[in-house]
Amino acid sequence: MAGAAAAAPAHVPGGPQAASESASAVQRSGAGIERGGAQSRRSGSSSRRARSRRASPPARGGGLDDLLPVGKRPPAPWHPLPLSELLILVGAIGAVVGLSRGISHGGPPLIAGLVAVAIGTVEVTLREHLSGYRSHTIILALIPVLVLDSSLVLLVAPFGTGLKLAMLVLDVVVFALLYKLLRARFLDARRERVFTRGR
Repeated sequence: MAGAAAAAPAHVPGGPQAASESASAVQRSGAGIERGGAQSRRSGSSSRRARSRRASPPARGGGLDDLLPVGKRPPAPWHPLPLSELLILVGAIGAVVGLSRGISHGGPPLIAGLVAVAIGTVEVTLREHLSGYRSHTIILALIPVLVLDSSLVLLVAPFGTGLKLAMLVLDVVVFALLYKLLRARFLDARRERVFTRGR
């Protein structure tokens, strides 16, 4: 009797149903852990892809994309004094005064106003261009050509056909050279600005 009682299996509370429920709970917890690991891996890979997209500069094909500003406007060396803006404002006032007085009496204020506007405009466009903020390649390449033509017109008044053709060829060469240099400089500055912004 005693041996038979000892050989009988110990009584498990709940029986086989409790054992099967505990096994299924273990399986569910394991599946939840696997799903959580897969979700964390997917979120980690998506965050890595987002960081790589931010870090790598976008491909710029030129055109209207270069006219859009990237980041903050570069400050002037004399910031916070708006010297260029003041030059443009004073120059515009001087040009209006010169035009209102006529060519005979308003020549000096007109010329001074135009020069002030040109200096302020060139400073702002050159600063934005060289920093990669916004492209002003055509304007900056045309300004030296216009200055060169104006100087030649003032120095040599009677223009013949041969001199006009020579001036046209010289203008095209100077513009093409300046455009190439300014374009390359802007693209380097834009890539550096985009990369720094994406980090």
